[in-house]
Amino acid sequence: MFYQPIVKLIILLIGLWLGFDLVSNFVAELLWFQEVGYSEEFLLRLQTQAALWTIALASAAFLFFNLTLAQKQENKSGENNADKVAPLTLSWLLPLVLVLVLIIIFIFLYYGLVALSYWHPDYALANVLPPLPLRFGLISIWQTVLQLWRQLLLVAIVPVLAIAIIWHPHFFLKAIGLLISLSFGLVLSGHWSTFLQYLNSTLFNSTEPLFGLDITFYIFTLPFWELLEFWLLGIFLYAWIAVALIYLLSGKSLSNGLFLGFTQQQQRHLYALGSAVSLCLSFSFWLRRYELVYSTRGVMYGANYTDVKVQLPLYLSIVFIYFLLAIIGLFKTVFWDLTISKKTRKIEKFLLLCLLVFSVNSLGVPELVQYLIVQPNELARERPYIQRSITLTRQAFNLEKIKTETFNPTGKLSYADIKQNDLTIRNIRLWDNRPLLQTNRQLQQIRPYYKFPSADIDRYTLKEDNLTTKRQVIVAARELDYSNVPQQAQTWINKHLIYTHGYGFTISPVNIAGEGGLPYYFVRDIGDGLSNNSSNGGLRTSSPEIRHSIPIANPRIYYGEISDTYVMTGNNVQELDYPSGDENVYNTYDGEGGISIASWWRRLLFAKYLKDWQMLLTNNFTSQTKLLFRRNINLRVRNIAPFLRYDSQPYLVAADTSYQNGKKKKLQSSVPSYLYWIIDAYTISDRYPYSEPNEEKFNYIRNSVKVVIDAYHGDVKFYVADPSDPIIKTWSTIFPKMFKSLDAMPNTLRSHIRYPVDLFKIQSNRLLTYHMIDPQVFYNREDLWQLPTEIYASKPQIVEPYYLIMRLPTERQEEFILLLPFTPVQRNNLIAWLAARSDREEYGKLLLYQFPKQKLVYGQEQIEALINQDPAISQQISLWNRQGSRVIQGNLLVIPIEESLLYVEPLYLEAEQNSLPTLVRVIVVYENRIVMAESLEQAFQAIFQTEELTPAIIRPV
Repeated sequence: MFYQPIVKLIILLIGLWLGFDLVSNFVAELLWFQEVGYSEEFLLRLQTQAALWTIALASAAFLFFNLTLAQKQENKSGENNADKVAPLTLSWLLPLVLVLVLIIIFIFLYYGLVALSYWHPDYALANVLPPLPLRFGLISIWQTVLQLWRQLLLVAIVPVLAIAIIWHPHFFLKAIGLLISLSFGLVLSGHWSTFLQYLNSTLFNSTEPLFGLDITFYIFTLPFWELLEFWLLGIFLYAWIAVALIYLLSGKSLSNGLFLGFTQQQQRHLYALGSAVSLCLSFSFWLRRYELVYSTRGVMYGANYTDVKVQLPLYLSIVFIYFLLAIIGLFKTVFWDLTISKKTRKIEKFLLLCLLVFSVNSLGVPELVQYLIVQPNELARERPYIQRSITLTRQAFNLEKIKTETFNPTGKLSYADIKQNDLTIRNIRLWDNRPLLQTNRQLQQIRPYYKFPSADIDRYTLKEDNLTTKRQVIVAARELDYSNVPQQAQTWINKHLIYTHGYGFTISPVNIAGEGGLPYYFVRDIGDGLSNNSSNGGLRTSSPEIRHSIPIANPRIYYGEISDTYVMTGNNVQELDYPSGDENVYNTYDGEGGISIASWWRRLLFAKYLKDWQMLLTNNFTSQTKLLFRRNINLRVRNIAPFLRYDSQPYLVAADTSYQNGKKKKLQSSVPSYLYWIIDAYTISDRYPYSEPNEEKFNYIRNSVKVVIDAYHGDVKFYVADPSDPIIKTWSTIFPKMFKSLDAMPNTLRSHIRYPVDLFKIQSNRLLTYHMIDPQVFYNREDLWQLPTEIYASKPQIVEPYYLIMRLPTERQEEFILLLPFTPVQRNNLIAWLAARSDREEYGKLLLYQFPKQKLVYGQEQIEALINQDPAISQQISLWNRQGSRVIQGNLLVIPIEESLLYVEPLYLEAEQNSLPTLVRVIVVYENRIVMAESLEQAFQAIFQTEELTPAIIRPV
């Protein structure tokens, strides 16, 4: 017909377009991975995914073969079966057909929804790689029903599919089989990491007590076996039911209202597939035995008394029965004439009856045993299992390495002790991140298109007054936020060619206020007031000593936390560098980052990949033009290594990495870079046996990797921080060139690594319960802890971990510490505090200091109450809280010094409109005295030298 050439042309054009889309995506990704230096890792990932996609082809071939064979063996003549089995009338045939059709539909919907969850992973998520899918069964069917019911799709999908399958079973069953096969390919290829870990697994050299297997089996092997079960059970179950449905619908059985029975060939076909299904179910229940170590039935996480004594034997029985049924089905398939007998039928019926009994018992009997036998004497029966859960949970969250000490406050602190701990006192944090960020956004953003997305605590070794000291500071990066460019100026050229980068950063000491109570800046502003020479970075420092201590040259930030646009550099249009007075300074990027798009085919390829056809039309590109994309550091590292979990708080470091061990080394680039982002990366798992998961559903974590991203060149390097972790050892085996030793990190960067807050929070939350190691104490919950609360800006909030430079009671010098206090449940006094060390050889060590239980040590809530009920302080706060302004009570810090505790809380004053918080007072509490003064020094003098100073408000507790 005349329209056939047109149809063929349209199909050809669509095929070419889809092929071009596939090629452009692959080549663009490959070029990007070549830019960041991880093309080998990318290709290995693709090769693994391609190998796993062959499973989809094998699945489709298997299903097509069985469905085609069933179609050939249809009972079209209406002949009766060889065994003279009673025929099925319509009253039995129709319900049976509908049940099989519904099962097929739910198999299709379940595997389809699972596959959709793997389509285009979201790299903004904390966990990029999806968890293992739930096995097909009653629970998964119910979840599928709920998910589709919420979207009102179930009512529309099920009847249409059911009618289509019954109306034309051959076509639609093959089509569904093809879609399910594609789902297998998508799901299994999405678990490329599971496959690679299985092939390269590393021993934990630690066993779990139920089966005596190394924990490696649960972390690396069991997930692979579960994926194998997911695939085999799905393909064999679908093939079995689809073939049975074809046979039942053959010979117009529904329209005739009669099905005469299966022929001998049909029965052998069904027995073969049924044998495979039985074998898969036997394998499935074999795996469920191991999954008992994740049981949530008892008082503790993991296999309990009922699981071990009742559930495990029942699973073994079901495994044995399914295996026998599989053997019988296989013999009936191969030796049909020898196996057809009344005796074999009786054996089959007996096994099916036993299977029914054991399956019902596995659902009800364990609950009865738990209720009637275990719960009346729970502690005695569960004691060994409670001990297992305590031990393995502490192992999984690395709590067993916490060193416990006793801290007994003596209350004998003197002013001489304060002077001896001068480094600790000089680094007491008076500025919190929130008020400092608010002030930065008012004073330091300079232009609306700049933004300070976050502020981070760090420490720098600075030269001040001819002395070298360690100072705790708050660092904030001034990034470019294109969304704040005026709407009229948001053109394509501005977005991709001119507004390309942020500029500079601020560094503020945590304990100093400048004029008017505003933050004091070591590094601030854009433009040093003398010149616009880019060699000094255009930033202003508080002193020449600070300029020599902190490198500020080339402070351009092309890769940051909020860099979400792709840009082209090296064009005819110069980039906005930074504003200087009423004019702007312009610059051209000369870094190592980016992909050359000088050739026409690369422009075409990236125009398609980025869906930006303006790239083909602009005349601004030159032979030097490069494309910089994935500039958001969080997305950048997740695309390179999606198998790691990343910390929520990347932090900026200004460091000169050209020196290693005191010697200047040769730089890879002719343009030096001094700004780097550090992100803590974790290896996690939800498969550690007996370990109770946290709120985010994982039950094993290690801070195994430190990631360093060059803010100018975009380089990404992964350094192994915990080489003892078996998971990172496995990934180092898989990707040997990706991970470097922490010793290879430049010393100037290594001095800035810190114990991550996210990990510390997770461990602290586990420690609230799992500091109790005696099973009876744990069972009775006799010594539960909780995180204290404090008043911040007139609102109660949970105390967050905070960094301090302090000297631990057992150490001789100050160090960078992450600290968090604890209180007992339903009481407000302090019971302990946990410290994480960050400096050099001590990095990663955890110390728990417990207070004597017979002694009252004030907690934050009690100190807050004492402060707020003090008449003089309360009156002063009320005077400040007038219309138009309000007082913000900052973080209340508990600071251990010598054998005593100091409590320090800053007070800020801010306007209700155009908030610009200023530090107005410092409150210090020690033993029985409360002091509010203008500075920390005045407060300490008021407490320890009362006769020499009177302006401070001094109140006894």
